[in-house]
Amino acid sequence: MAACVLGRGGPLRLAVAGMGRRRSPRGLWVRARRLPGLAGSRRSVAAASGSSAWSTDRYCLELLRKRDYEGYLCSLLLPAESRSSAFALRAFNVELAQVKDSVSEKTIGLMRMKFWKKTVDDIYCDNPPQQPVALELWKAVKRHNLTKRWLMKIIDEREKNLDDKAYRNIQELENYAENTQSSLLYLTLEILGVKDLRADHAASHIGKAQGIVTCLRATPYHGSRRRVFLPMDICMLHGVSQEDFLRKNQDKNVRDVIYDIASQAHLHLKHARSFHKSVPVKAFPAFLQTVALEDYLKKIQQVDFDIFHPSLQQKNTLLPLSLYIQSWRKRY
Repeated sequence: MAACVLGRGGPLRLAVAGMGRRRSPRGLWVRARRLPGLAGSRRSVAAASGSSAWSTDRYCLELLRKRDYEGYLCSLLLPAESRSSAFALRAFNVELAQVKDSVSEKTIGLMRMKFWKKTVDDIYCDNPPQQPVALELWKAVKRHNLTKRWLMKIIDEREKNLDDKAYRNIQELENYAENTQSSLLYLTLEILGVKDLRADHAASHIGKAQGIVTCLRATPYHGSRRRVFLPMDICMLHGVSQEDFLRKNQDKNVRDVIYDIASQAHLHLKHARSFHKSVPVKAFPAFLQTVALEDYLKKIQQVDFDIFHPSLQQKNTLLPLSLYIQSWRKRY
């Protein structure tokens, strides 16, 4: 277990080095203002999927901004020629991710997953359905020759995850993250025109870190719905039951569970950065989400791994600035 990676009580060595004097990072804000917004938050899919390509693009943009704000910000910093395809890809991921929480029965969720499987098949037959995300994804596939296998892996893994079961061990959580978050990064690299083995290795580790952090961040929300998805092997190692999390127990053994899981995410970030010098600079924009991962891991250490601490649920208002600086420095 990677529990030795994060020092409890000591500073978490994830912080960005001193930045000195920098130019005013206005670019991200300018890009955000120039992109069109969707008038009316309750506009139906049917209304947004009209013949106008502009409306389908707007739909994906707004869906991403509301449901995956960090992904939205990261996508804004991609090269202009790649941005719309990245929005489509992430909007596709959001559509799949929200199925589990939006259905009352597993059967309905399976039907939606079946729709997306058929949609991907139709996209590769140049016959996408008149649905805004599907239409934009079809354009991205045509433009960048995206690999169908990665799209199907995301759907298959999300489908298997419709069962409300905790991960049996950390490896099961990592496999889920690899097939969802890492697959998303492989596709993003294709959008950027990057074909590089070390970039793929970095994407694999960053995706796993993203999946682990997402599981941690969602724990309070899942607890409010009387669900716990944290790896059972680590919980058992520290003598912690699901009921401890449902009751928001803050004992040391509960914090130790969170510490071990967070340490695993940090270890994956460390591995990803070990490829930094050999990964093409062109791939770096795909990995900007490491900024948000780093921020969360720092915060959770500062509150001594109290997963329910209110500060962990607050949006980082400086994230756009941090992302812009990281992009400007060409680092991940």
